[in-house]
This record gives sequence, C-alpha cells and structure tokens, in this order.
Amino acid sequence: MNPRPESLPCEFRTPTFPKGQYHANIPPDKVTVMSAGPGSNIYIAIVEDDESLCRSFNRLLRAAGFQAVTYSSAEAYLADVKRPRFDCLLLDIELPGISGLELHRRLISLGSVTPVIYLTAHEDPETQALALAAGCAGYFCKTESGYRVMDAIRHAMTDAQNAF
Repeated sequence: MNPRPESLPCEFRTPTFPKGQYHANIPPDKVTVMSAGPGSNIYIAIVEDDESLCRSFNRLLRAAGFQAVTYSSAEAYLADVKRPRFDCLLLDIELPGISGLELHRRLISLGSVTPVIYLTAHEDPETQALALAAGCAGYFCKTESGYRVMDAIRHAMTDAQNAF
C-alpha cells in the first residue's frame, strides 16, 4: 500500500454498496438520534486504539441505550472468549498489530455476518476500496459526527435483520 499523504482531506465519502445494503450518505439535517431503549440487549463492539475516541463512542452508545464493549486492539477482541454476540462492530482501520480490515476478513472467514462500520483517521481511496470490497456497512473519518455513525449503526442493524 502506498504511504498516505498527511494532507489528504478526511471527509465523509458515500460508499457504493450493492442493492439492499445501507448507503451511508445521510444529509446532516436527516440524522436521527436512535435509542435502543432502557435495558437493551443490543451489543456494539468498539475496536479502537484511540482511548479518547473509544470513550466518546462508548458514552454515546450507552446514552442511546446500547451495550457498548470496547477493545483497544483486534487481538484483545479475538482473545475475549466471553464476548457477547455483537449486533454491530465499529472497527478502526489502522490498529496496532492486526488491522481492522484484517480482523474483518478473519471474522468473515469464521462465518460472521455482523455488520461492520469502519473508522479512519487518514482516509485514502485505496483503503476505502478495500473496506468496501470487504462489505462494510459504513466508512467514516474519525472527525465525522458521532450521530451520523450512530445512524449508520441503526441502518446496518435494520438491514441485517431484514436479510434473515
């Protein structure tokens, strides 16, 4: 992979998904705050090495009634033998050790159909193409509004439920 230019603008890009999958292009005025309701059993994994961002998403998801579980690396996620069945995964693309893309590939090879939403600090077209090819439900820059990511989670889980 080519080195990423640090000056590359990191902005939300509309992924092109096959028919029936969520198109994460929501106008900011159409973003809805979702709530899973009190005592929800909807589990969202956050695999992110940026402790501050991990805390922020954890708070946002919990405030919406979700059960958020955080991991600082893909290895920590894989090592958690007591992890619940997750309804959605938020994966940082560039993790130390196993990348978010590689974690997603491994989970798919194990038969996982859990929706994945990628987060990145340094967006580049090649990485975005790899994420889309892996079948992600959303692709966002870390500076994107948390509420837009939350809306992508809601849409991804709705699409996953409708697939069965």
